Amino acid sequence: MTSTTMDEPSIYQAPTDSNDDAAVKHHYTDFENSTYMVISKVAYLIGVPKRFFESDHEPPKLEWYEKLESDKNARIVRNLCALRTALEQNYSAIYKLMRYEMKNLHSMPDLIPQSSLQQLMNDGITIERANYKPSQYIIDINRHISNRINNCKSMFPIWLKWEYVRALFLMPNGLSEDGIKAAANEYYANKSKYPYQVYMNWDYINAGNILYNDKKFVSLLYEANEDYFCDLSKVTDAGNLTKAGIYKFLEESEQVDIVVDCENSDPFKLYATLKNLDQEALLSKINKIILYDDIHTTTAWKILEQFTDIPIEHNLIERIKEQKSLVDIRLTTGTCREYYQNGIKSFILVSSDSDYWGLIAAMPELRFFVMVENEKCGPAIKNALINAGITYCYIDDFCTGNSDEIKIAAVLSEVRRVLDNSFHINVQDILQEAYTATRADLTTAEKRQFYDRYIRPMKIVIAPDGEATIELGS
Repeated sequence: MTSTTMDEPSIYQAPTDSNDDAAVKHHYTDFENSTYMVISKVAYLIGVPKRFFESDHEPPKLEWYEKLESDKNARIVRNLCALRTALEQNYSAIYKLMRYEMKNLHSMPDLIPQSSLQQLMNDGITIERANYKPSQYIIDINRHISNRINNCKSMFPIWLKWEYVRALFLMPNGLSEDGIKAAANEYYANKSKYPYQVYMNWDYINAGNILYNDKKFVSLLYEANEDYFCDLSKVTDAGNLTKAGIYKFLEESEQVDIVVDCENSDPFKLYATLKNLDQEALLSKINKIILYDDIHTTTAWKILEQFTDIPIEHNLIERIKEQKSLVDIRLTTGTCREYYQNGIKSFILVSSDSDYWGLIAAMPELRFFVMVENEKCGPAIKNALINAGITYCYIDDFCTGNSDEIKIAAVLSEVRRVLDNSFHINVQDILQEAYTATRADLTTAEKRQFYDRYIRPMKIVIAPDGEATIELGS
């Protein structure tokens, strides 16, 4: 086994093809406009050195390194993986120093990352043992990783299958000498093909840098598990040209209102659009977001203000006739009022409905930028916008992979609302009725013990079909 260091250069294996130029072009266009959130988190956890996050020419993003570095669970897994990689890379040299010079991990600063040892100790984990061999350390580290990797599950979005990600950190049969030997042989034979030469449980060694971006990584991860990842909107963001058009509109405006037709827009896609734009640029120019909402739209609009620093004005429009919405007329009059009363001359209009064209045509003194959903917006209104010189973009193009937080909050809010409306009981009243109905003669002390043993521990039990029942203590 040959010895190498943790700081070897990044290795990216370009695809091989009889027509090399065509192969490389095809490879890069396959993954353009991808995101980097998932691969940055994986790179951090498997122990990719920080300098790769700091480089503008490497995919992992420093912002995610800094966020995860403040999380104890992530920090522990990262340092365990970094130690495991160092032991794998320098196994022969470490073995000789331990056997012939009686050295241990703390006395090999050139071979073992001392910062990882120290951080683990600070986080309550002592790795070093007396009279240990490198193989024993690898087994111990594998056990620690196996026990702790699930603590990192919440760091990844719910749309990504955790069991696939988790397996990347687990050395096959890694708690036995035979298992770690087999893993070492595989690693040494193909070390240059592992991402950043860091050990992980990955068989697709000829796939190039699997941490190149989220689109490539997630697609290959699912393929490796005989699965198919189909929702590429989770890992693909709008292109630079689309974003540049929005920034140009903002730069050329003094102040901008975002006006939203909630009947014909998706709150989660709008949130994803806002989140994937430069926040400084938005906050410096956008005055507020004005929601024109109907009682029959999604309740998610009610919580949008919790997820943006841009002020939100939420107008819930009541109906005079049940079958007739007044959102369009209120949006039109509200936009005119913003111009005449507040002097706002630039508007980002979010709607896939063509009814707003009357507003645009009637107010040539205003500047509009329109955000639509591709499948909901017909060709007629798109042609009208083009002919009028009005720029539009698709909010479908923006990455939806980071919109978990608002989706989860929206669903939880609705579940709480339904539960509050459906589930109101007073346990003391129920107990009193039970005492009366059964004529059970219990003393005050017996009632207290009965309450503590059977009532206080009661819980809701949910069956696989979703049926919920209350189970008393036993």
